[in-house]
Amino acid sequence: MQAGEFLNYKNWVVVGDVSNPSKYAYRILNALKAADFNAEGVNPRDTTGNLYKSLKEVSYKIDVIDLCINPITGLKVMQEAKDLNISKVLIQPGAESQEILDFCRNNGIIAVEGCALVELAR
Repeated sequence: MQAGEFLNYKNWVVVGDVSNPSKYAYRILNALKAADFNAEGVNPRDTTGNLYKSLKEVSYKIDVIDLCINPITGLKVMQEAKDLNISKVLIQPGAESQEILDFCRNNGIIAVEGCALVELAR
């Protein structure tokens, strides 16, 4: 599967610092929403109480995770994704690790390294 094929799915979650305008997670989340995707942000480190802190808090069935967070936290997110039967993840540059790729491969999760902003611009 290619990164652009993920755009065939409408229910997304962006995992990262989605409330900080200087971060890519924020830009990606807003670009997905502007393109009429059903998209929410998840930040496991949120202290405001205004954001989802985990995938299980999201009220809809997630088709695609956009992983835009450090690889250590990203691996924990992917373990939760497995438990929730989420089968697709787009891994942004800087969020990748061999451990995440191995985990996805070993657990039937389609993992593609790429950039949602690039794909949305095509």
